[in-house]
Amino acid sequence: MSDHQTSQMHRSTRRRLAYASVGAVGLFIVGALVADYDLLPYVTGPAPQTTEAERSAQIARAARTQLDEQRQAWQEDLSAGPPELPVGPKGYYQPPLKEDIPDDEFGDAVTRGREIFVNTGTNAGEFVGNDLACANCHLNAGRRPNSAPMWAAITNYPAYRGKNEMINTIEDRVNGCFTYSMNAPGSPSGGPPPQGHQVYKDLESYFSWLADGNALREDVPGRGYPSLEEPEQDYDRDRGEQVFADNCAVCHGLNGQGQKDLNGRYIFPPLWGPNSYNWGAGMHRVNTAAGFIKANMPLGRPDSLSNQQAWDVAAYINSFPRPADPRQVDEDLDLDEAKEAYHQHQDYYGETRNGATLGKGASPQS
Repeated sequence: MSDHQTSQMHRSTRRRLAYASVGAVGLFIVGALVADYDLLPYVTGPAPQTTEAERSAQIARAARTQLDEQRQAWQEDLSAGPPELPVGPKGYYQPPLKEDIPDDEFGDAVTRGREIFVNTGTNAGEFVGNDLACANCHLNAGRRPNSAPMWAAITNYPAYRGKNEMINTIEDRVNGCFTYSMNAPGSPSGGPPPQGHQVYKDLESYFSWLADGNALREDVPGRGYPSLEEPEQDYDRDRGEQVFADNCAVCHGLNGQGQKDLNGRYIFPPLWGPNSYNWGAGMHRVNTAAGFIKANMPLGRPDSLSNQQAWDVAAYINSFPRPADPRQVDEDLDLDEAKEAYHQHQDYYGETRNGATLGKGASPQS
């Protein structure tokens, strides 16, 4: 190789090194700018959005996986200690996911129970006297904390209940839900499922599966409905009417009668009138409804109402006619006697609102 050729080769090498150095510096500067000014989404495009349901499923999956690992470790080595409660970042128990229902005989019972729970009128219609489903009061198929979740209910029964002044099994409790919240006296059978019916067995299978890993007889966070502090002003149905119009009517209608899908099934339940819960249901109490509403409504915007608004709109909803209290009918009581016996709490039973005496029972024209 001549001296001239050798000199050209050296110049070419230096040129490539210079270009590489300039390129590296350029990439470093661009990278620093992207990092400093959070420009990555503009370079790579927006990151895939994770829905609330997907995030909740991810949290539940992680908690359940940890539970399985801790159970396995404890079985293999007692010194590992018992598994901890599977909870999410907010401290609420995480029940198993629907796709984890076992593929066996027990899983079949769980599936039947879940179907009864979310679509009660179709799967237990002979015992349903209105247009509600269990899942209307226990949201997200009985999974949602602060919505009386079933994973907390079944772990606290048998329990004494002042409502009937006796120890209740979970079957007794569900019987009460059918009688009052589902208005079973108005159903084709005229009452709730008889003792030992398959409906109870399937529902209990579903509840038991939901509670796998939950603590027994503990007042875990998210159990029941929150007890809402008394408002600064007394609750007022007239103020509640405006709260209802602004926040609830879009789903439940200004007349409170809910909305159906194309198949005729309710997607938003009726809140009063002949197709809603009766005067014996816990939700007819203003304080109970206020706690439920504050923690869960409007749907997708929990805790967005003030305490005062929650109390007022609960008062408004519960100031309309609805089916009669079965205890009044069964015991042949007049309204005053029924009020004295069963309605010494925050409700409108026996009062006159909008020209109607509440408690007599709603007719289709109510």
